[in-house]
Amino acid sequence: MASRTRARRAAAALGCTGLLCAVLGAVMLVMVPSIMKQQVLKNVRIDPSSMSYNMWKEIPVPFYLSVYFFNVLNPDEILQGEKPQVQERGPYVYRYQFQPDKSRGLESDYIVIPNILVMSAAMMMEDRPLSLKLMMTLAFTTLGERAFMNRTVGEIMWGYDDPLMDLINTYLPNLFPFKGKFGLFAELNNSDSGLFTVFTGVKDFSRIHLVDKWNGLSKVDFWHSDQCNMINGTSGQMWAPFMTPESSLEFYSPDACRSMKLIYKESGEFEGIPTYRFVAPDTLFANGSVYPPNEGFCPCRESGILNVSTCRFSAPLFLSHPHFYNADPVLVEAVLGLQPNQEEHSLFLDIHPVTGIPMNCSVKLQLSLYMKAISGIGQTGKITPVVMPLLWFGESGEMEGSTLRSFYNQLVLMPTVLHYAQYVLLALGCILLLVPIVLQIRSQEKCYLFWSTSKKGSKDKEAVQAYSETLMTSAPKGAVLHEARL
Repeated sequence: MASRTRARRAAAALGCTGLLCAVLGAVMLVMVPSIMKQQVLKNVRIDPSSMSYNMWKEIPVPFYLSVYFFNVLNPDEILQGEKPQVQERGPYVYRYQFQPDKSRGLESDYIVIPNILVMSAAMMMEDRPLSLKLMMTLAFTTLGERAFMNRTVGEIMWGYDDPLMDLINTYLPNLFPFKGKFGLFAELNNSDSGLFTVFTGVKDFSRIHLVDKWNGLSKVDFWHSDQCNMINGTSGQMWAPFMTPESSLEFYSPDACRSMKLIYKESGEFEGIPTYRFVAPDTLFANGSVYPPNEGFCPCRESGILNVSTCRFSAPLFLSHPHFYNADPVLVEAVLGLQPNQEEHSLFLDIHPVTGIPMNCSVKLQLSLYMKAISGIGQTGKITPVVMPLLWFGESGEMEGSTLRSFYNQLVLMPTVLHYAQYVLLALGCILLLVPIVLQIRSQEKCYLFWSTSKKGSKDKEAVQAYSETLMTSAPKGAVLHEARL
């Protein structure tokens, strides 16, 4: 009897525990997604109390600038009208300063590239009177300027003294946005990519991380349509959370002087963290005839290159993917030594879709110079019109170290544990609830069997007793007793 009481108490305890687990699991099933969403919303805002605030204030991803130069192998032949031949040199890697251990070469390496100042000035004089062109030819000769120059990597990157630069700054002081030395990355060395004013998401979450102004401007005036001049998207550090494959990444790029939009390609994983990969669409640098919305970025040349002369002191400079990847094949065929391929020359960003924070990225752009012979300017010789690649650079970085571990634990591991915990509790609760029910059913079956067996036994006893009584009673006269045998 005591054992039955203990069994009933154990069954009741299991039932209560199961009910508690089932209720807790059901509550978590309903509440956890909402709680997690609220936590994400709270932590991606630009607010001192949020987890992403320090990530926004100081990007934890170590970004490296890798620069590849196109060393010109036949400058004299180009002046005679022959096809240019180039050899890629690099990478020369920087992170605030030169990183020799990650580079293939030194800053003291000499590179032969077109003289950007000379060729740009010559192009600006194309439609001017012949007398002015002859005066420019004389000035170039006096200053020792030629169509190609042989400079070190450090000089090309961060600046070199040039008498032509001094002359221009003297007579045309507002032509260039910089003074003193001329270098392709001189502005990057002395400043940043500009001042971005962005929405924090504290008051209006629908606009989180979107750019309000860049350098005080709500739109730029480099291009020929309102759509192209718009500053859309973010500053390129973070995006809105809860992305789907239908989402796109839009950001303003000071390097390209325009907003750029990347599209979803595929889902993946980075160090155990789920990601969405976004890439450049085929239309990113397409010309207006191929993609009409880009007409505002013209005057255009072949499709696949962006004319940035309007935001680069009127120099005939073009942006594209490295090696003219995804551009008109005519551009590749015009220069020997180019080998475009998707793996090395396409750009991508891997984003954690739940938070909109980049995990791994590689943005690659090429800078090219349009060159041709200008009648009246002897330094340009007989150069066949060509879009000449100067260099390409990649800005790459990936989350690592303690930042990566903290991100994984708080935004991947914990939500995963809670996700599975709710189903485990629900299943465990159902199982524990079934145990007392099964025990009760089995207990009833045993009672029924016992009762049935007891009833059947009493009837047998009555039958035996009745038969015995008949045997003990004498048979009536004349009765025949029969014996049956098997």
